[in-house]
Amino acid sequence: MIIEGAHVVTVTGAEFADGHVVIDGNRITAVGPGPAPVPGERIDARGCLLTPGLVNTHNHLYQWVTRGLAVDATLFEWLTTLYPVWAGIDEHAVHTGATGALSQLALTGCTTAADHHYVFPREGGDVLGAEIRAAADVGLRFHATRGSMDLGRKDGGLPPDHVVEDRDAILAASEEAVRRWHDPSPDAMLRIALAPCSPFSVTGSLMRESAELARRLGVLLHTHLAETVDEEEFCRERFGCSPLEYVESLGWTGEDVWFAHGIHFDDAEVKKVGATGSGVAHCPSSNARLGAGICRTRDLRDAGARVGLGVDGAASNEAGSLLEEVRHALLFARAVGGPTALTVRDALELATIGGASVLGRQREIGSVEPGKLADLALWRIDGLGHADVADPVAALVLGAPPPLELLLVDGRPVVERDRVVTVDTSAVARECAAVHETLLEKAS
Repeated sequence: MIIEGAHVVTVTGAEFADGHVVIDGNRITAVGPGPAPVPGERIDARGCLLTPGLVNTHNHLYQWVTRGLAVDATLFEWLTTLYPVWAGIDEHAVHTGATGALSQLALTGCTTAADHHYVFPREGGDVLGAEIRAAADVGLRFHATRGSMDLGRKDGGLPPDHVVEDRDAILAASEEAVRRWHDPSPDAMLRIALAPCSPFSVTGSLMRESAELARRLGVLLHTHLAETVDEEEFCRERFGCSPLEYVESLGWTGEDVWFAHGIHFDDAEVKKVGATGSGVAHCPSSNARLGAGICRTRDLRDAGARVGLGVDGAASNEAGSLLEEVRHALLFARAVGGPTALTVRDALELATIGGASVLGRQREIGSVEPGKLADLALWRIDGLGHADVADPVAALVLGAPPPLELLLVDGRPVVERDRVVTVDTSAVARECAAVHETLLEKAS
């Protein structure tokens, strides 16, 4: 397959105003200016911008079927409202919600999605397997995390006691998830990480033992951290230290760790995150929706931290658009750091090679280079909303979301002419609405 005539943005520095990309199977074999000098099936991409597929580093896919609730609440108020609803999820609800959320992600340029699933109702069935099936149905590269909560209200945590699990059961299920699904190969479509939920929903023992287990199994670690002032106060009152100091004492920093949000770090902590090579999933829309604050993206990048973007759960970001996160990351960084805090290419980098680095996949995805996997997004920018924008990257990042002409994952089409071709999104939307009503009835 040859895509030619597009403005090609490699993200590694080179751009070709009239370029080509050659794909053989699931790999990029050539990138350069002008027509491709080899025979093959050609896609005329004139009027389009070609970028790497976008990488989503933090999500809660099941929340797609619980959108629009507690829309004016703080994080802790929002969680208190939603936990009873989430307690009713099962395999069908999770598969339906994940299919809807992943389809929306695909329509907004996402080719790799990481999900943090931490709610495992006792009668819910195989909910982690349900979202893994959904990713396979839609066709996205998927990093599922086996999340967990073992600190219920009776022990001083935030979650209701009926949605937490026993620590030994969590560790056994975590090891089984890795054994059953994790694929460490370079072109893997599915990987597993371990992800205790947060300092206010997980015991220190589970955090420590999960880190030990993940390192024994050779998988990554993920958790929420430094998202709100409430969390900061909780940790100082309960543990006598900041959230970062707390998790560091439990073995939770390093190149195999990434944190969701990372908003409330002081200067020393920003340097600590960078010095340890830890990663941060910046979720600007969700953080703004909940009034949590703005991640110090520029400072973290300057300190050497790996920073990517996350959509977060659809219950705190009803749009579910990864491209929207690119724009918001840029605007919010400039709102607090001035006009040079991030460039439009910095913002695109966060969503591509930055996210790939957070997930440990920077050698395989995240840029348009020979030898990398053919995860590509082709955006049409010759219409009314973009045709006269001088810089094609600015058209994508600052303009209205452009039509997605083509999305390739592992060399296979997932979106063609702004339509998901792998699942029936109209049927999915109807089923999502039905599941939403069922969950609300269960919680009432």
